[in-house]
Amino acid sequence: MNTKTDSREKILTTAVKLFQIKGFNAVGLNEILKESNAPKGSLYYYFPNGKEELALEAIKLASEFIEKKVKTSLDKYSDPIRAFQYNIENIIECLNKEYKLDGISISLLALETHLHNELLREACKDAFSALQNIYADKLIQNGFPKETAEGLGMTIQLMIEGAITLSVTKKDTSPLQEVSKQLSILLKSYI
Repeated sequence: MNTKTDSREKILTTAVKLFQIKGFNAVGLNEILKESNAPKGSLYYYFPNGKEELALEAIKLASEFIEKKVKTSLDKYSDPIRAFQYNIENIIECLNKEYKLDGISISLLALETHLHNELLREACKDAFSALQNIYADKLIQNGFPKETAEGLGMTIQLMIEGAITLSVTKKDTSPLQEVSKQLSILLKSYI
């Protein structure tokens, strides 16, 4: 990797991590530069529109990472109930290491920016929609009618995001464990 691309990637991956852990408003550009060890002038070279452009790219990168992680989890099992349980087990494992949202959710960014930055709100909306679609697709692959799968995809997204928020707040993964149990009951009622 050449130095220019390397600096851009270091800035971006550092921003992803810091924004997911601390939020948009709590992270300054100087902190990103310091943490990434990137030259000061490189941030505006790669992200001429500053923090907003960097955050937009960070949301997209985080979303792609989370989507890939979820797809990999869901693809491990053909049975949708077991696949969703496995996905939740992976989230629990990540949270048990450190109660941080890094690589798990962009909810902190979404909640923090939705009122004052339409561009970032849209990017977060797209990220959440992509996850909903991944959940719905898993159900469609298993014979669920499209309309039912789409509604359940949203419901699953709501349950998991809510449980992540409660788990982080309580420093206890029991909300995610409960979602896993209730999700099994919910999906069995449709089979």
